[in-house]
Amino acid sequence: MSDPTFSRRRFLGTISTAAAAMALAPKVGRGVDRPTGGRKLGVALVGLGYYSTRELAPALLHTQFCKLAGVVTGDPAKGAKWAAQYGFPTSSVYSYDTMERLADNRDIDIVYVVTPNGLHAGHCIAAAKAGKHVICEKPMANTVAECDAIIAACKQAGVRLSVGYRVHFDPFHAELRRLARTKEFGPFMKMNAKFAFRMGSRQWRAQKKLAGGGPLMDLGVYLIQESIMGTDEAPPVAVTAHELPKKRPEFFRDVEETIEFALEFPGGERSDCYTSYNDSYDQFRADAKDGWFEISPAFGYRGLKAATSRGPVKAIPPIQQALQMDDFAQCVLTGKPSIVPGEMGRRDMVVVEAVYASAASGRRTEIKV
Repeated sequence: MSDPTFSRRRFLGTISTAAAAMALAPKVGRGVDRPTGGRKLGVALVGLGYYSTRELAPALLHTQFCKLAGVVTGDPAKGAKWAAQYGFPTSSVYSYDTMERLADNRDIDIVYVVTPNGLHAGHCIAAAKAGKHVICEKPMANTVAECDAIIAACKQAGVRLSVGYRVHFDPFHAELRRLARTKEFGPFMKMNAKFAFRMGSRQWRAQKKLAGGGPLMDLGVYLIQESIMGTDEAPPVAVTAHELPKKRPEFFRDVEETIEFALEFPGGERSDCYTSYNDSYDQFRADAKDGWFEISPAFGYRGLKAATSRGPVKAIPPIQQALQMDDFAQCVLTGKPSIVPGEMGRRDMVVVEAVYASAASGRRTEIKV
C-alpha cells in the first residue's frame, strides 16, 4: 500500500472485487412529502471525488427509488461530462457558490454531501436552505457544534437528514445487531476493533482544517459504530485513549497518525479499538459467554466475511450504497424515520471529541451523549 496515489476510498473499494446486488423489495407507503408521479427521486452529489465517482454514482444505477439528477462541483467541465454520462441536463450542474439555485430545480429532491469533513456543515446547510433533503457523508462534521448546526438547519427547513452510514445496510453487520438484540450468546462483554491502512500521499485527510483529525475521524468512526452495534445501541459512557508516537511526523504534522482507545459501556461491556494511517487492519470481534461474532474484512465496500461460533454467516453481498440511498428515498416518500439519522452522526462526534480529550489529558474521560 505504498502507492503514492493510494487513498482510503481505494483501500475500501479494492479489499475485494466480488460484489452482487441484493434484491430490494420494500413497499412505498403513504405520507409522501410531495407527489412524484411514480418517478424516482433525484439525487445531486456534492463533490465528485473518488467516493462519488467510483461508488455512489455507480450505485445509483442499481437503486429502485432514486437516481442521479445533478452534481455540485468546482470543475464545470467535469460536471458537463457527468451530465453527458448520466443523462441529466447541464442546467443541473452547480458550483459550490450557486447551491442556492438548487431550490429552483424540481428534478432534485435529495442532496448527498461528499466533500471533505470540514466543508460538510456549510454544504449541508446550503442544501437544506434550498429545500432539499440531505444525506451527509460520515463523519458528519468536524465538531459536535457543526453537527448541531446541520440538524437545526434541516429542522428549520423541514427537510430530512441522514448520515452516510452504509454498513447499517449490510447483512453481515445486521447479524451483529441481531445477536446483540437477542443475546443468543449472552451480551457481548468484550469487543476488539481495528481499522487501519498506510496513507501513501499527503491529502486532505491529513490536514486538520479539512479532516478535523486523522484516522480517528476517518476510520475510527466505523469502530465506534460497530462497538455500539455490539451493545444493542447503548452509547459508551467513558473512554481511555492514547495517541501513539508518530513514525512519520513530517507527514502527519497536525493530525494523529495512530490512536488506540477503550470504550466503556453502561452494562460493563468494553471495546478496545485501534486505528492508524500507518498500518493494515480491517476486523471486528465480539465475545460473549456462550459464543462470539467476528467480521473480517469488516468495513470495506465489498468482500466482507463474517462468522460466529456456530459457523460462517451466509448472506448475499449487497451494494451497500444502493440500499442506503434507497432507504433514505423511502424515508422521504413514506415519512418513516431514517435508521441512520443526523442525531446518530452527532452522537458519534460526541464520542470522537471525548477520545481526543482523553488522549490529550492522558486520563479516562466520561462521555455524555
